[in-house]
Amino acid sequence: MKTPPCVLTIAGSDSGGGAGVQADARTIQALGGFACTAITAVTAQNTRGIAAWRPVSPDLIAAQIAAVLDDLPVAAIKTGLLPGAAAVRAVATVLDAHPHIPLVVDPVLGSTSGTRFLPPAGVRVLLKELLPRATLVTPNWPEAEAMTGVRIRTSADVEGAAQRLLASGCRAVLIKGGHGPGRICRDCLVVAGKKPVWFESPRIKTRNTHGTGCVLSAAIALRLARGDSIKAATGAARLFLIAGLGAGRRTVLGAGAGPALV
Repeated sequence: MKTPPCVLTIAGSDSGGGAGVQADARTIQALGGFACTAITAVTAQNTRGIAAWRPVSPDLIAAQIAAVLDDLPVAAIKTGLLPGAAAVRAVATVLDAHPHIPLVVDPVLGSTSGTRFLPPAGVRVLLKELLPRATLVTPNWPEAEAMTGVRIRTSADVEGAAQRLLASGCRAVLIKGGHGPGRICRDCLVVAGKKPVWFESPRIKTRNTHGTGCVLSAAIALRLARGDSIKAATGAARLFLIAGLGAGRRTVLGAGAGPALV
């Protein structure tokens, strides 16, 4: 039997199962991979929001990552919620010893319901110490604004913010357009040294949008683990997310924003 590609997700735990390591693992398994995890925070949450959360210590986060990488054939890594500057630095330090493994950074700065996970000091460390190691960074509009200081309202703003993030040293940036206006969702991929590529798809009317960024970044990481180019991995991951949103748009789980992938 062929060994499935191993993908390590470094992210927070969502007790409601819609986002974080739960969504990542579900995505990786659905696409034929094997999910390894390093828990960065524990949250008490459901479809309506976060009631409480606690960070995992930087030392324990680093120990989880090291334990996985010391034994399992990890072919790609993705990060999600990183709770503070010390946690970002701990992750970056461990991953520096494995520069050959593709890394997708999903910069989860806070929750949709308003909980802040990574303060400005942590964002600065993210830009300085983790992004230079990243194969791809996947912010949404608010995250890109917070990381670059660029006010995003137009396509030109999106491309400008992507170029600023590329200056941090990452290989590519995907700025997701879910927060943009209109009936078409437009995501912008900029790979260093190449022209921007825009992906467009009709916006799906559904309340089940919790964890969309997790699903997308995990799917990209899985495709990179299989050897896809950044562009091909992004395109395939978008199609997977779109299919999941479409298939589950009438699913009712909880009273709030349901999971993007059931």
